[in-house]
Amino acid sequence: MKYGFTTGSCSAAAAKAAAYMLLSGKEKRYISIQTPKGLVFKPEIVDIKRSERQVSCAVMKDGGDDPDVTTGALIYATVSFLTETEGQHSGIVLDGGNGVGRVTKPGLDQPVGNAAINSVPRQMIEKEVREVMDVLDYKGAIKVVISVPEGEKIAEKTFNSRLGIVGGISILGTSGVVEPMSMQALLDTIQVELKQKKALGMDKIVIAPGNYGLDFMRERYDYNLDLAVKCSNYIGQTLDAIGDLGFRKVLLCGHIGKLIKVSGGIMNTHSKEADCRIELMVNAGLKIGMKLEDLQKMQQCISTDAAYEIVKEKGVEREFMDVVMGKIQFYLEKRAMKRFDVECIVFSNEFGLMGQTDGAEELLYEIKQCR
Repeated sequence: MKYGFTTGSCSAAAAKAAAYMLLSGKEKRYISIQTPKGLVFKPEIVDIKRSERQVSCAVMKDGGDDPDVTTGALIYATVSFLTETEGQHSGIVLDGGNGVGRVTKPGLDQPVGNAAINSVPRQMIEKEVREVMDVLDYKGAIKVVISVPEGEKIAEKTFNSRLGIVGGISILGTSGVVEPMSMQALLDTIQVELKQKKALGMDKIVIAPGNYGLDFMRERYDYNLDLAVKCSNYIGQTLDAIGDLGFRKVLLCGHIGKLIKVSGGIMNTHSKEADCRIELMVNAGLKIGMKLEDLQKMQQCISTDAAYEIVKEKGVEREFMDVVMGKIQFYLEKRAMKRFDVECIVFSNEFGLMGQTDGAEELLYEIKQCR
């Protein structure tokens, strides 16, 4: 299936092209950037508008074979020299414009008030624009504004309003690449990868929903999560395949935002299937006797990190995670049906290690020795 490129990649490419045209005075119809995943993205630059102090251009979002609501949208970057009224700055000033949402609630990737341009896309945009500034020996400051004219309409098809992002879409992506999410294609890929590892003599395996936690797993456990089989949202069906293929032990590693759902017996963690993360966290808080007012605060949170912050403030994170991990292990073992042993590690980018089952570290050590 065909890969696509994220709104973050499109924004970075458009910003790079606009910066080049502003600083060089030359038109640019194609641009090349390298995504964090290592793939090169070389889109066509469209709807170019140039003046002495400002250049605007766009890249059309291509989601590949992924059913992405932003596919076909034009992602614009407007790059300009700062005016005196905008103050004295150095380097790159980045903001969101028309059709890019703005954060109104805490607990998201960006603080309240910021444009909903996530951290990795911000880094990509600044890296590409900085490269142009260095090549063309420009030492001043420029402003970059990302906009999506259709963004507000597209956002109606997303969870943005529920998350507290108003006025448009988010500029997203951790790898810069949209990997096709066809269910059957993914399940077939997971099956092939599991079979390959079994054919290599492996009987113990790590599975992970995605790319979150790469740095955490490397720094804490000296384990490259890229070596794990990516199960996406299909935790239950991956466990079924592991049992069918005769693996003896499996370690599930993942972000609290995904794995909290497993504590409720949810084995397909896609938000379209179930999104009761906060409800399950409130239930765990109830079980350890947290006060009603604290549970009500948790209920209003829009992210698992924000809800867990309340748990930490009350100093009951250990008891809380004991309940969560106990429920996760119960449902994992139920799905395993005694065909294999299963352990779990739960983390978040903000809090690091949050919880693990009793045999998780020992199993990870065993798996590392087999590499």
